[in-house]
Amino acid sequence: MSTRYNFRENEEKWQAAWKQASVYKAKEKGPKYYVLEMFPYPSGRLHMGHVRNYIIGDVFARFKRALGYSVLHPMGWDAFGLPAENAAIQHGVHPRTWTLQNIQLMREELQSLGISYDWSREILTCSPDYYSHEQKIFLDFLKQGIAYRKESFVNWDPVEGTVLANEQVIDGKGWRSGSPIERRKLFQWFLRITDFSQDLLDDLKHLNHWPEQVKTMQINWIGRSEGTRILFSLIETDQILEVFTTRPDTIFGASFLGISSDHPFVEHLAKNDPVLQTFITECRARGTSQKEIETAEKRGFNTNLTVQHPFLKNHTLPLYVANFVLMDYGTGVIFGCPAHDERDYEFAVKYQLPILPVIKDPNDEPLPYEGDGVLINSSFLNGLTVEQAKKEVILRLVSKKLGKPEISYKLRDWGISRQRYWGCPIPIIHCPTCGIVPVPEQQLPVKLPEDIIFDQSGNPLDLHPTWKYVDCPTCGQAAERETDTFDTFFESSWYFARFCSPHEPTPFNKEMAEFWMPVDQYIGGIEHAILHLLYSRFFTKALKKCGYWDLSEPFQNLLTQGMVCHETYRDQAGVWIYPHEVEKREGRFVKISDGSLVKVGRSEKMSKSKCNVVPAAKIVEEYGADTARLFMLSDSPPERDFDWSEAGIEGSWRYLNKVWRLIISHLINLQDIDLSKVPLTFTKEALEIRKHTHKTIAHVTQCIERFHYNRYIAYLREFSNHLEEFSPSEHSENWSLYEALHTFVLLLSPALPHLAESLWEKLGHSSFIINQPWPKADPSLLVEEKMMLAIQLNGKMRGTLEASPHLTVDEAKELVLELPFVKAQIQDKSLIKFIYIPGRVVNVVF
Repeated sequence: MSTRYNFRENEEKWQAAWKQASVYKAKEKGPKYYVLEMFPYPSGRLHMGHVRNYIIGDVFARFKRALGYSVLHPMGWDAFGLPAENAAIQHGVHPRTWTLQNIQLMREELQSLGISYDWSREILTCSPDYYSHEQKIFLDFLKQGIAYRKESFVNWDPVEGTVLANEQVIDGKGWRSGSPIERRKLFQWFLRITDFSQDLLDDLKHLNHWPEQVKTMQINWIGRSEGTRILFSLIETDQILEVFTTRPDTIFGASFLGISSDHPFVEHLAKNDPVLQTFITECRARGTSQKEIETAEKRGFNTNLTVQHPFLKNHTLPLYVANFVLMDYGTGVIFGCPAHDERDYEFAVKYQLPILPVIKDPNDEPLPYEGDGVLINSSFLNGLTVEQAKKEVILRLVSKKLGKPEISYKLRDWGISRQRYWGCPIPIIHCPTCGIVPVPEQQLPVKLPEDIIFDQSGNPLDLHPTWKYVDCPTCGQAAERETDTFDTFFESSWYFARFCSPHEPTPFNKEMAEFWMPVDQYIGGIEHAILHLLYSRFFTKALKKCGYWDLSEPFQNLLTQGMVCHETYRDQAGVWIYPHEVEKREGRFVKISDGSLVKVGRSEKMSKSKCNVVPAAKIVEEYGADTARLFMLSDSPPERDFDWSEAGIEGSWRYLNKVWRLIISHLINLQDIDLSKVPLTFTKEALEIRKHTHKTIAHVTQCIERFHYNRYIAYLREFSNHLEEFSPSEHSENWSLYEALHTFVLLLSPALPHLAESLWEKLGHSSFIINQPWPKADPSLLVEEKMMLAIQLNGKMRGTLEASPHLTVDEAKELVLELPFVKAQIQDKSLIKFIYIPGRVVNVVF
């Protein structure tokens, strides 16, 4: 029998056997567990940066299956999107053809990695079988008032030639193109996510197994503000301007009103004022990011109009159109209090407006002062604290019918219209007589035309010679289809529900959805915190409102995995080149093709745009799927970034062969062992190996449950080293070794399924290891001697801990840092050093 593991033979063998036996097919019975990784956009070949996400989920799905759960672990494709259109333009291939070819490649690559997907549930969002249901959902949203159409300013990406949602604008640039965003006014379709603002906030409290960083990002994005709406009367007209402010206490320090250039009243003023029109154009040309707004020069246009101060009868405030006031927050109008706000101060200095302090700065620092204090120069508010003053102002405004308390949110409604071809058509018809007419449900799906061309700029569907022309289903007159398509985040906001019953004639079977949902473990990148994750939460609540189900949250547990990073390389012309095109010669990196020097950049997230990717197919071909899986699991905790290493891959391959040899070398001597016949007595050596076996079961089980995958692999390595050193000399020792080897292979199987399946067969089993139950640790074999461990904090004795003398430093650290008296002392301080002398003392330095 060969001592070298033949990964090609074994991986092909077991993948074919698993497929034939449908071992991953989900069954709706018993306790359920739904494991889902964020499904991919089919952009082409997989690289190892993609693969990490799927391997993390696969280990957990296999583990839960072994624990006795009925596991749903599906895969599909987020298949609409602009890259397919770009490919059509660049390569003369239809977006559908390009997409389906990529799906075929990526499906084969995922299957070659041994990922335990139930492929019978595969979905493609570009298929009419999927998006017909999406169109039905939209029509139900329309009936409930969740979907609506209006003219509004939008974020226009000039490179992609389409509108982007606020969440897709990152630092004033398109999230995908990186192009500076322009502001345009268009008729668009929206979803009323703002109706769910408070629910989205409140329900975050129930997501106890989500990363705090993700929840904080959503809280900040939703941006709940408790404030006051104040009515200001224009002196020159009967117009009322409404201001939302979180600082009504500073009302006596107000020296101007600032109004957004996008406000309807400003548009009215600009009709007869070309100078104001020019100023508005300049305002709209600036970037839309918070950073750009904060750092841009504060500019204003004096309307020569004034408003009445709500409490000072003979005091008026000038009205300025201000470039830093946003229409999409509050009411689009603010009152400026320069003494206590940085932006207002800068504006007031520039335009020589009054600056009156109304809060006493105890340190008399230069203005503006934005801290707490006692009110001054504020009439009936003098002497009150800020919080007292806020309450008093609100009471007086309400009594004068000039204002009221109000809660505002930064979150804006989600604009879902996109001016692209490769997306789901919006099922609406525009009739000159009937207006907006929903497409009748019996006419769904509204399919995309196949005969599309991309030889001119603009919306391809709008430019199609025949597709948009249709009779109105209400009156029969000539009408036109809506030519915008859905934002592709629409598809990914409900796909997890479709997986529950992917062949149903409705979006999903309610009974099946309520059996499988919510997703028990969701896995994906933190970059989706305020895009996909927020939209999915909103969709779940909107579907509940429409009667689809009784679910409020889609994902119970969330893991945000780190990135796989690699050094970047450029040739002498500054062109990015791939790692496989580079080698190290005599201490220098050179291009393999011509020996020219290569510039080595820092390690960054694997990205096709920078060519610092390692193709998954290349690694599987050279080392095998299990080697790739082992390396991706063993280097770092899943939530952290880690650097790709050829040495690490080679080390993982060597370990696979070591494990193969370990099992094979013992087979001859252990063939007659029957694990069901437990020896009556054990030698000391046999008992030690049994203790190690059952402690490893306990450690590994806990590590996988907590996603401590690197420690899981470390325990396996430690266990295999121990087994390698063990030489049995009598029956109880042979039996204990055989038990240990069986257990080791079972523990190995979530991470290295092909190797484990091969070894399981070598151990004499005819059934799949994937169908075997997870081993259980014998509590009696986990008992060990305890001793008192002294706990020092910054060198001073503070307590003791009863613990095993064999604790590793990681185990000691985990136990000690969770002690209440230790946590109380450290609080939010940084840990500087953790000193551990086994069996004696711990010193925590902070």
